[in-house]
Amino acid sequence: MNLEEEQREILRIYKYALIHIGVDFPREDVQEAIELCVDGLEDACRSTIRCWKMEKMEYPSAFFITALYEQWQPYYWNPAWMEDPHFISPAQKWWKEAETGMGRDLRNYLIADVVDSESGADYIVFNNGRTLTLKLAQQLGWQKVIEYAQAPRGFVVAL
Repeated sequence: MNLEEEQREILRIYKYALIHIGVDFPREDVQEAIELCVDGLEDACRSTIRCWKMEKMEYPSAFFITALYEQWQPYYWNPAWMEDPHFISPAQKWWKEAETGMGRDLRNYLIADVVDSESGADYIVFNNGRTLTLKLAQQLGWQKVIEYAQAPRGFVVAL
C-alpha cells in the first residue's frame, strides 16, 4: 500500500486489533479504501473497534470500508480497549513471552529490540549485533535463542 507516514503510524496502532476483529487487510477493496482515505482513518479504526466491542460484527472488512468512506466517528472511545491481549502484534507477544521463557533480566540483557516489520517479516535484534526472524526464534525454542544471543558475532551457532 502507498500510504503517507501519518496513515502508517495510525495503522501501526490499530492494525492488530482490526486483524483480530476480522478486517482482511490483504483484500484489494480494504487496501483501496485505506489508500483513498485522506482524513478520518483513526476515527474509522476506532468506530470499527467500538462496534465490535459492543456487538457481534458479521462483516468486519465491509464495516471498516464503510467507516472509511463515510468518515464515521466513534460515539464513545475507551483507550483501555487497546489493552486487549488479542490486539498486540506478534513481536510484542514474543517480547512478553520472552520474559517468562528467559527471565526479565536475561531478556533485557540479550535483546535490543523486537521489530514489527510492515512486510510481516518480524525479527529480533540482539545486543551482540545478530538478528533472527521471529518465526525461526519460535521454532528454535528459548534455549537455542539464548545460545544464539550469547554467542559472539562471527561465531557459528548450530541451530
